[in-house]
Amino acid sequence: MSVIYSRAPLRISLGGGGTDLPSYYAEHEGFLVAGAIDKYVYMFVHTVFQRRYRMKYSEIEEVDHPAEIRHPILRETLVRHWHGDPIEIASVADVPAGTGMGSSGAYTVCLLKALAQARHQASTPAMLAEAACEIEIDVLHEPVGKQDQYVAAHGGISAYHFRRDGTVEVEPLELHAETLSRLRDRLLLFYTGEARSASAILSDQHRRSSAGDQVMIENLHRTKEMGHLSRQLLEKGDLEGYAALMHEHWLNKRRRSPGMAGERVDDLYGRARESGALGGKLVGAGGGGFLLVYSVNPEQTRAAMAEMHASELAFDFEYGGAFASGTA
Repeated sequence: MSVIYSRAPLRISLGGGGTDLPSYYAEHEGFLVAGAIDKYVYMFVHTVFQRRYRMKYSEIEEVDHPAEIRHPILRETLVRHWHGDPIEIASVADVPAGTGMGSSGAYTVCLLKALAQARHQASTPAMLAEAACEIEIDVLHEPVGKQDQYVAAHGGISAYHFRRDGTVEVEPLELHAETLSRLRDRLLLFYTGEARSASAILSDQHRRSSAGDQVMIENLHRTKEMGHLSRQLLEKGDLEGYAALMHEHWLNKRRRSPGMAGERVDDLYGRARESGALGGKLVGAGGGGFLLVYSVNPEQTRAAMAEMHASELAFDFEYGGAFASGTA
């Protein structure tokens, strides 16, 4: 077999998102709770009989050397992690890019997992996550945090501690079976119909945090507190309390980044609240993508969102993390 298949899960933030950026955790340490879901970035790597490097994503590239690849993640990852013959790489995902589910981090982890498999080298989740963070944060200087890469590599529902020295501690949450069942039934995802880059929002947060903007820092301190509270409520099984905290999290995030939600998102969230949603938030930094809500009347909320032409994305949590199979 000369084709490697890999996949890495997307994620939803469950509390504390935004404190995983280096501009915050390097001074104050960060903390958040996130869950991997059964929606993925998929990749196929063909390792033999290739005369040139052929990259297939939303575009098609064919070059003689990895350094010539236009796609930044493909280019920098191949330059650093592939020293074999030319290869072909094709990728696809369950949801569009720019929808707040950590697709770029999952893409990088998925690629690294496939290349490690092709090299016949073992790769732990921590190794994959750190290598992906190095590519996106240190090499490409993207204004992103470490959440997406770590969730994609590890899978599951976990708490993530971001230490000042850059290390990350991962603690899987201990959730009762009944709590998980209720989360599956009552956590709903709806597509807002808008896919936007969150880079402007994240760049503003990075700039203000780096400059010591006290309004931003205090907001992120409160966000981190809500991350810890989210963990406590989830592990206690107090999902109504957790949903109320989601609403507070939403309001706090709106204060931090006023441009994160437009009229469409506000209308959707308002209708969701009217139909039985106790709380909710945009998944990711904001600007569009998916709206996550916790509803005590799921069918009523689904009907309300359908009237607003917001498609639901049914999902479950996934626990495997990044995966690859095949031999080069």
